[in-house]
Amino acid sequence: MQAGKLLLVEDDPALAELLEYRFANEGYDVRATSDGDEALLLAAEDVPDLVILDWMIEGTSGIEVCRRLRRDKATASVPIIMLTAREAEDDRIRGLETGADDYLTKPFSPRELLARVAAVMRRIRPVLAGESVEVGDLALDPVAHKVTRRGKTLKLGPTEYRLLKFFMESPGRVFSRNQLLDGVWGTESDIELRTVDVHIRRLRKAIEIEGAKDPVRTVRSAGYSLEAA
Repeated sequence: MQAGKLLLVEDDPALAELLEYRFANEGYDVRATSDGDEALLLAAEDVPDLVILDWMIEGTSGIEVCRRLRRDKATASVPIIMLTAREAEDDRIRGLETGADDYLTKPFSPRELLARVAAVMRRIRPVLAGESVEVGDLALDPVAHKVTRRGKTLKLGPTEYRLLKFFMESPGRVFSRNQLLDGVWGTESDIELRTVDVHIRRLRKAIEIEGAKDPVRTVRSAGYSLEAA
């Protein structure tokens, strides 16, 4: 079975060649580019399962590529591991706040990057395969379009279902209202930001059961995340 589709965006030819070789040997389908503009085109043509993104690249910068991938509904939930020579804490925070899921500072061990990618792929594989995915006591079956909690079937409206699915594809990650708006409603939507809060309240009510903790966490001044209850 193919390990997954990777988009590698790295402008160091020697490092790019090494990483492409190592990931291909592990069974990944790797497409590589050193240019940010081409990376966006490649992601649009064939959405990858994961993006390995260097900060300092030709054309559009890595941080801007990350931002645009997060704004596009098709790639909003694709995991992004950012590579950079920037060691400052502010730079790491900026990368994570822009939408990167993980951050690796150069120089790094290719084995460590392989391990991090493998860990992410194990997490997202059920979603990619159309299999049920579980977060805490919540289970979502994308084929049957069914959500259960502690064995009890829950009734969710179509928007709340999409919102929950979006959360469950990236458990623990904090999404801003703009990111949720783009990922669930799409970049062309004219929905107002406060509508996100309304659907969050509806989602909380729909998945509420007696004796169970609310898994939707409000992060002040940042957004929302889904935690294992």
